[in-house]
Amino acid sequence: MTIKEEQEDLEKLNSKISLSICALLMSINIFGQNLSFDKGEVYTLDEISVTGLKSFNEQTVITYTGLSKGKQIRIPGEEISQIINKLWKLELFSDINFYLTNVVDGRASIEIAIIELPSLSDFKVNGLKRSKAETIIDEIEIKKGQKLTENFIETTKNYIINKYKKNGFLNTKVSISTRPDSIGINNERMLINVDLGDRVKINSINFSGNEITKSSKLKKQMKKTKTKLLGRFWKKSKFIEEDYKNDLTSILDYYKEKGYRDARIVMDTVIIDKSNIDLNITLNEGNRYYFGDINFLGNTVYSDEFLARGLGLFKGDVYNGVLLKKRIADNTKPDGEDLTNLYQNNGYLFSSINPVEIAAENDTIDFEIRITEGKPAYFNKITVIGNDKTNDNVIYRELRTKPGELYSKDKVVRTVRELGQLGFFDPEQISPDFKNIDANAGTVDIEYGLVEKGASQVELQGGYGGGGFIGTLGLSFNNFSFKNIKNKSAWKPVPMGDGQSVSLRLQANRFYRVYSFSLSDPWFGGEQPVQFSTSFSHTKQFRYNFFNGRVDKSQFFEITGASVGLAKRLSVPDDYFLLSQSLSYQFYNLNNYYTGLFTFGEGKSNNISYTVALSRDNTFTNPIFPLGGSQFVLSARLSLPYSLWNGVDYGNLENLEEYQDEDGNPDQAKIDQERFKWLEFYKIKFQGTWYTRLIEKLVLRTHTEFGFLGAYSNERGVIPFDRFYLGGDGMSQYAMDGRETISLRGYPNQSLSSQEGSTIYNRFSLELRYPITLKPAASIFGLVFLEAGQGYNDFREFNPFNSKRSLGLGLRIFMPAFGLLGIDFGYGLDNANPNDLNPNGWETHFVIGQQF
Repeated sequence: MTIKEEQEDLEKLNSKISLSICALLMSINIFGQNLSFDKGEVYTLDEISVTGLKSFNEQTVITYTGLSKGKQIRIPGEEISQIINKLWKLELFSDINFYLTNVVDGRASIEIAIIELPSLSDFKVNGLKRSKAETIIDEIEIKKGQKLTENFIETTKNYIINKYKKNGFLNTKVSISTRPDSIGINNERMLINVDLGDRVKINSINFSGNEITKSSKLKKQMKKTKTKLLGRFWKKSKFIEEDYKNDLTSILDYYKEKGYRDARIVMDTVIIDKSNIDLNITLNEGNRYYFGDINFLGNTVYSDEFLARGLGLFKGDVYNGVLLKKRIADNTKPDGEDLTNLYQNNGYLFSSINPVEIAAENDTIDFEIRITEGKPAYFNKITVIGNDKTNDNVIYRELRTKPGELYSKDKVVRTVRELGQLGFFDPEQISPDFKNIDANAGTVDIEYGLVEKGASQVELQGGYGGGGFIGTLGLSFNNFSFKNIKNKSAWKPVPMGDGQSVSLRLQANRFYRVYSFSLSDPWFGGEQPVQFSTSFSHTKQFRYNFFNGRVDKSQFFEITGASVGLAKRLSVPDDYFLLSQSLSYQFYNLNNYYTGLFTFGEGKSNNISYTVALSRDNTFTNPIFPLGGSQFVLSARLSLPYSLWNGVDYGNLENLEEYQDEDGNPDQAKIDQERFKWLEFYKIKFQGTWYTRLIEKLVLRTHTEFGFLGAYSNERGVIPFDRFYLGGDGMSQYAMDGRETISLRGYPNQSLSSQEGSTIYNRFSLELRYPITLKPAASIFGLVFLEAGQGYNDFREFNPFNSKRSLGLGLRIFMPAFGLLGIDFGYGLDNANPNDLNPNGWETHFVIGQQF
């Protein structure tokens, strides 16, 4: 419960109490005076007065009550009680009383006596640093002008004390005083004095009664209660009572996992001595138990043998109460393979499974697994809320829960995952709300609550690199609507809501230009999950002299390319698989571009290729920070085998006169121009990534990838384009030869491949990730990594065990408007130069986009 909610609840309770008191006072005030009147009769109001006002106008209060001279009202009666309640709800007064002042000939005069609450004119927090004081003010929402109630003051005091107790300041004292302010009417100033005292740390944790298990092992079970230890920075030795109680439960769970089901904590004592705490825990371990007979009762859908295999516990196994509970229902895994999910994934929403001990003889415990299956349930009404920009059809086509279908918990979990993977909503706030659960009818309604986040990104930057100023403009709209392009009212600033993507990127400096445009529709045609995509790009690079820093625009190399692709979601082996295909064309034009990058500097090359890829992605809901799942991509990019039919003898070109110079010697530039007029190659790549949740949101990311660029004909050889360049940040550099840059932190960019690029590479990575915040405005997580990889010229050199290694740490920040940004500090354990035995050392890498 937040401070605001706690305060509101207390004030509502106080209002109810005050209302009851006021009702009693009203009765006394009416009947306690020497006035002759008939109880419960209707009177005509004569005079109405309001006393005790300081900052409010009398007529304003009278008007608000709805009373007026000449109105008839029953005294006492329900209407007066309603008026009191109405005034209390304003939360402006500390006391309200009604007085009957006069009664003459059926006419009654009344007085409303009010005591106004003072208003806060100014406040100050003493005893805390300015930043911490401001945090307190923001969290409690202290504002000038708010009414000062006793509840507000007491709640503020308790909140500060509890907040700092959680940080180890168990001796925190808070005093709050108020005093009238001479400026203004009915104003008061508030002074909050905070005395944190010394931070209290855990000096020792002492166990007694543990004969079977060492104290050191028991301390390891206490994940959040740790003793002081020099050098431990990842977990402070704070004492937080709630965490301590949970850790005591963890100790008992540890014993249950080892078969000691009767283990209990006889006594635990917390001894506080100034700034130190000693924890003394006395245990009774009990005896070790084993599973006996395990029988199933009430099951008609599944056989005993099938359920026993699913439970995975058998007679003679060491008793494990924690594992038994997880095999029945694992609350930590919504998609876990437990018996509860077995039933719920097959329609039995109303089922219940309870393990019951029926006998315990000596060291053996017999169990009955009592099952109430209930009747099958069906989805009834499925709705979504919170999508202000995204059209309903974009959401409903991703839902796995359909009205009329048999209920499945797995389909609910999968729906949450699909909605999170769209990238249009905050994945941390997607909540399926079960409504109208009718066990008799066997139906359930589900409402998916969504919170939209920015789906567009803007990249506008300038910087210095590659010998000159680089300007970049990038626009990416990931929830675009093509059908509303002609609708002027939909341009806010662009038509949105249909889940389509459009991106435009322009980058330039004085010696190169890059233009690219792409669009995609994930449901091409609107009937099936078939993604259509197309792109166009043009790059132009001028000859740059690194010695004098000049650019010669008469010497250039340009690539113009276009592609079109289709990707279809498969149903076999499962619907996490995606088969994608694309056809692309690139035109390479070299004009007097003799740089040594290619053996020819004058000529043209053409590249028509077909790419097919099979991928599987079942990562969990949040695509920025997955807590589990995996991703695999196996792709092949293939050109046509022109050498099979074009009739050119590439092995004999040097003997042909047209490919010789004036002296009759082979002209290698002319030969290579012929060899690479139409590019002939095949390119195989594999990438695999696994996400493993270790503790809470600490995630291990395991990644491996491999690439190979080959040739159909040894006489033509491997093409000089589309090669792999390994090392560094993995971001594209200014070289425009179609190369793929592969990251390997801790080394300079492209330093682990030869100047001509690698035809083979491998890369392995281990990364520990932990989130700092996963809020919609910005997702931030830190990481540490170990990496290894190398680029090779051919298979004779290939040796994945002879890789360059690195380690380091980094930070990632994802903001919807700008995408993923980050910085890494990598230490190269080897050197890119094989003749240098010294490690490469530290390298700093800046990341824009999902590189790692």
